Amino acid sequence: MVNKKRKIAVLGTGNVGATIAYTLTLSGLASEIVLVDINKEKAEGEALDLTQCAAVVPSVKVWSGEYEDVAGSDIVVVTFGIGRKPDQTRLDLAKVNIGILKSVMPNVAKIAPDAIYVIVSNPVDVLTYVTMKCTGLPANQVIGTGTLLDSNRLSQAVAAYCGVDTHNVNSFVFGEHGDACMAPWSLCTISGMPVKEYCTKMLGVEEHKLDEELENIYTGMVKSGSKVIKAKGATFYAIAASAVSLIKAILSNTDTILPLSTMLNGEYGAKNMCMGVPCMVNASGFKKVVELPLTAEEQKLFDEKIASLDATYEALEVRK
Repeated sequence: MVNKKRKIAVLGTGNVGATIAYTLTLSGLASEIVLVDINKEKAEGEALDLTQCAAVVPSVKVWSGEYEDVAGSDIVVVTFGIGRKPDQTRLDLAKVNIGILKSVMPNVAKIAPDAIYVIVSNPVDVLTYVTMKCTGLPANQVIGTGTLLDSNRLSQAVAAYCGVDTHNVNSFVFGEHGDACMAPWSLCTISGMPVKEYCTKMLGVEEHKLDEELENIYTGMVKSGSKVIKAKGATFYAIAASAVSLIKAILSNTDTILPLSTMLNGEYGAKNMCMGVPCMVNASGFKKVVELPLTAEEQKLFDEKIASLDATYEALEVRK
C-alpha cells in the first residue's frame, strides 16, 4: 500500500526497464510510474499493458511520456543503452553507452534535480561514474546497482549448496559487476555462522576440499548470467528484482546496507572510481560506504580488481 505520493521514472523500456516497471507496479512502492524511451510506441505499449493490471495491483498511475515528464520524480531508474553484439568488445560497448548517457543525462538532471538516480545500465560502474561527472549531481543522488545482483546470485548459489533458505545467507560480492567481481568468503554467513564453518560442521566438508568447493560456487555464480543469456537471450528478472529492492530500501529510509556502486575516495584502497562495495542507503540516497574487514588475502585480490577497473577507466578516458 502506498503511504504517500511517490513518482518513479524509468528511462528505457527494453527487457530490463519494462520488467523493473512491472515489478514496481506489483510492489505498491509508487503512486505514479512514468516510462520514457526513444521508441515512444514501445513505451506507450508497456504503459498500457501495465495500466491494465489496475484491477489486481495496488493503486498506481502508469503512463509514458517525454524526458520533460521526469520532472518531480523521487527516483529515476536509468536502464537505457544497447546490449553487446557478438563482434563487439566490452570497451566498444562501454563507449557507445557512455555516449548515449552523456547525450541524455545532463538534461534529465536539470529537469529532476532533486531525484535519486538508480543506474542499472551496463557497464554499471563506469556509467555510475559518468553520470556523476556529466550531471554534477552529488554522490548521494547517484547510485549504481553495482554488485547487488552478483551478491544475490551468490547467496542463492550458497543456499543451494548448503541446503538452506536463501534468506538465511548473508553475502557480499565486491568489485566490478560481472566477471571481474570477487567474493570475500570471510563475510559470508549462514544464520550468523561463517560459511566455511557451516560447511565443515554442518555438511561435513573436509577442510582441504573447502576452498575448491567455494571456488566452484563462485565460478558457477559468475557464469550464471552468461548461462541465462545463452538460454533465453537476456537477463532481466533478477536484475529487476534487485533494482526494486534498492528502490524499496531508499524509500523505506531504514539505513539499509547493500553492495552498490558509488564513488570511492580511499575506502578499501580505491580512489576516483565507482565500484561495488557495501553501502548504506536511506531516503537521501547513498549515505556512506561501510568498510567491512577483509582478510589480507581478500584485500590483495580486491587490489587486483581495483587495478583492473582503473585500467578500464583510463582506456575509456572518462576521467578527463
